[in-house]
Amino acid sequence: VQLVESGGGSVQPGGSLRLSCVASGLTFRSYIMSWYRQAPGKERELVADISSTGGGTNYVDSVKGRFTISRDNAKNTVYLQINSLKPEDTAVYYCNAKLGRRYDFWGQGTQVTVSS
Repeated sequence: VQLVESGGGSVQPGGSLRLSCVASGLTFRSYIMSWYRQAPGKERELVADISSTGGGTNYVDSVKGRFTISRDNAKNTVYLQINSLKPEDTAVYYCNAKLGRRYDFWGQGTQVTVSS
């Protein structure tokens, strides 16, 4: 199983990025997909998740209204559109695929840095 994130970078406050995570080696449409982030010196936190069909999403309060998670099961890809970026959004963003308690996979992460 491989999860490969891309789309990170350095942006100014108020900017936008679109993160992508392409999955392989698993039945993508069966998995709940999530984006987590980990800032320096902090624990990894769940940012958003999306159901296997894409019909349900959840967000941490700090990103509601600014981040949008979506998925394309035909392309085995999950996205995270991040708008109105703030310095406190600076972190490594990780893609996660989960199916029940047994199957739990992580990508290598992509860095997002928000700074003026």
